[in-house]
Amino acid sequence: MNEKERLLSFLGIARKAQRLSMGADAAKESLQKGKARLVLLAGDLSPRSERNARAAAEEYRTPALSAGVSMDEIACAVGKRTGILAVNDAGFADKLRAMLENAAPQGTTEEVDSIDV
Repeated sequence: MNEKERLLSFLGIARKAQRLSMGADAAKESLQKGKARLVLLAGDLSPRSERNARAAAEEYRTPALSAGVSMDEIACAVGKRTGILAVNDAGFADKLRAMLENAAPQGTTEEVDSIDV
C-alpha cells in the first residue's frame, strides 16, 4: 500500500469515527466552534476555494495542508465529493500531518500558522 492509499484509507477511518467535517461550510463551522485541529485541501480545489479555506484556517490559527489527492479520490475514501475537510480530533490530525510530511519531499508541505495541540 503506497502513501496515497494509506492517507485515503485513514481519511475513511476518520470519517467512520465521525472526526471529519466535510465541505467548506462544515469545515468553517468546525473552525468557528474551535473543534478543527487540521484543515485538508484537495489538490484540484479551485484557487478561490483554496484561498478562502486558508484564510479561514489562518483566522482561527489552525494548520491548513494540501492533501495531494483529488476531490474524486477523497469522495471514494469518505463517501462525499468535497475538496475541504476539517479534522476534529488531535490524534487524527497529528497522524495525518505525519503522513503528509512523509509523503511530500522536504519543504513542499504548505502550512498556515500551526497551533499546539
